[in-house]
Amino acid sequence: MNLFGKVTKASLTLLASLGITLANATENMPGGPAVNQINFAAPATKIMEQIHGLHIMMLIICAVIFIGVFGVMFYAILKHRKSLGHKSASFHESTTVEIIWTVVPLLIVIGMALPATKTVVAMKDTTNSDITIKVTGYQWKWGYDYIKGEGEGINFLSTLSTSREAINNLAPKSNTYLMEVDNEMVVPVGKKIRLITTANDVIHSWTIPAFGVKQDAIPGFVRDTWFRADQIGTFRGQCSELCGAEHAFMPIVVKVVSPEDYTAWVADKQKAMTAGGEDPAKVYTLEEQKARGEKVYAANCAACHQPNGKGAGAFPALDGDKVVNGPKAAQFYILLNGKNAMPKWGGVLSDADIAAVITYTRNAWGNHTGEVIQTQEIITAHSGK
Repeated sequence: MNLFGKVTKASLTLLASLGITLANATENMPGGPAVNQINFAAPATKIMEQIHGLHIMMLIICAVIFIGVFGVMFYAILKHRKSLGHKSASFHESTTVEIIWTVVPLLIVIGMALPATKTVVAMKDTTNSDITIKVTGYQWKWGYDYIKGEGEGINFLSTLSTSREAINNLAPKSNTYLMEVDNEMVVPVGKKIRLITTANDVIHSWTIPAFGVKQDAIPGFVRDTWFRADQIGTFRGQCSELCGAEHAFMPIVVKVVSPEDYTAWVADKQKAMTAGGEDPAKVYTLEEQKARGEKVYAANCAACHQPNGKGAGAFPALDGDKVVNGPKAAQFYILLNGKNAMPKWGGVLSDADIAAVITYTRNAWGNHTGEVIQTQEIITAHSGK
């Protein structure tokens, strides 16, 4: 094949791949935004239905005012212009006009405020909830703790599951690109879910457009909101408060299931948590801990310290770090209690996961301490004994 043929074939291949990419980009995202969407997300709660209604009502009122005011203005300009022989009138104040343009806008504002206030009050009424979930924002993931109702005691982290290869355009992108997680929040349909929001580091904002929910998560403060999903399905949102370099990479996914499926999910989750995956007294080999620790690191640490351990911004490089390569007690303390931009992982990750990720960081990249950290060591450090 000559050079022209090779170039042509390469060009066609590129155009074909581009066509596939564009085709994927024009698919509706399940539970997320639709192609050419110009309105709010389709409502999945009564509150969002009310927000939709308010939006349409306000839009109609504004359109009528716009057409009325500008219609009269342009009519007066065109039909009473000087070129047609009209002369401007000379008059002073009119009590009737003053009353009209004061009373009419007041009535319009009251007509808009009453239904809006009713909806806002309903949005803030978190009483009589069936399930209460604490939502904690981290840089850059979400933590969920089921603290009341069916599922009480369940807790887990929810992290972006889109691969770095896809983000860096080195792998195909799915139609849920940047809006997919490894652990979804699961709730039953038709139940009132109260959310208590806070944050571990900076201000985040928990948002699901289809639910009509947008609640800031602020460090040191506890806020709350609620929703009751009326339909089964998966619904997606994102952090809506600029929270740092990875702000675009902390999606929110809520899976609404039937009460029966929710009960089964709770049973499976509680069984897994009770089992803990292993005996805390079990002794692991270096390779076993490194393999598990690599997965824990990729899910929870790589976003800040980078997959290659080189660090970025406020997050130091772990490759060659004096703490990682020094006495292990210092690294135990930082992971369990946090330091500066480093969040507190004690109580968030399991002791077994913390032991595994410490083992991995102390034996990855250019670090070769040869130390194997066991779960029991973290339990001892955690208890302060």
